[in-house]
Amino acid sequence: QVQLVESGGGLVQAGGSLRLSCAASGRTSSTDAMGWFRQAPGKEREFVAAITWRGGTTAYGDSVKGRFSASRENGRNTVYLRMNSLKPEDTAVYYCAAAAAAGWRPPIGADEYAYWGQGTQVTVSS
Repeated sequence: QVQLVESGGGLVQAGGSLRLSCAASGRTSSTDAMGWFRQAPGKEREFVAAITWRGGTTAYGDSVKGRFSASRENGRNTVYLRMNSLKPEDTAVYYCAAAAAAGWRPPIGADEYAYWGQGTQVTVSS
């Protein structure tokens, strides 16, 4: 089992920045990649970003490319999501997830992630 705990969410004005953290514990050695997803009220869960543990290869959703950046610490215990130039449409609950398997690129489908955190709220005011 892998446990994930997100932190760093909050209220920010449009154009501002936030950094989300995801602390992983348990059998993190069984995971190959970490992802970030978000879900706004009344909308489906959306892929935001992902990163492989081994090579640090990243992938981003089209709506956040150039504004968000995923990173990880060695030791497979913490990943980050740096969010710049935030927009009101970025408002959502952000979830951290862990994938058991990944190729050279991290997976971008939610069904490829086996473990999920509880989520952290990000609210961007206009």
